[in-house]
Amino acid sequence: MTSTAVTQLTLNLLQGSVRFNFSHTAAQELKAALTELVSQLKEIATQAPTTGKRAAVPTMEYQHTGEVFLEVFCNPNIWPSPFAAKLLITVRDDRLRLTTEAELPRIIEDLNQFLDA
Repeated sequence: MTSTAVTQLTLNLLQGSVRFNFSHTAAQELKAALTELVSQLKEIATQAPTTGKRAAVPTMEYQHTGEVFLEVFCNPNIWPSPFAAKLLITVRDDRLRLTTEAELPRIIEDLNQFLDA
């Protein structure tokens, strides 16, 4: 299978799941963005706030336009660890728009399964 092949990606949400066509290249880009987010969250979790405030970290925003538009957003400043973090996910096309939350570890697992298939 080539890296530009499009197959069905299933993202498991807090309640239910959503499946749509997604390329392996786009999945690798999303995985890289989520890996960076996990690194930021781990760094935040290990910072000892000496003044009562931690340095703010920029939000993570990923967007991909294909057969559907996918947006993944996370504010790492509000989560104590990567295991607690949730993502705001929007999937839309010209007929449907779905915006919901998903757990970061579960989405990473879904992406890994997609890329390994």
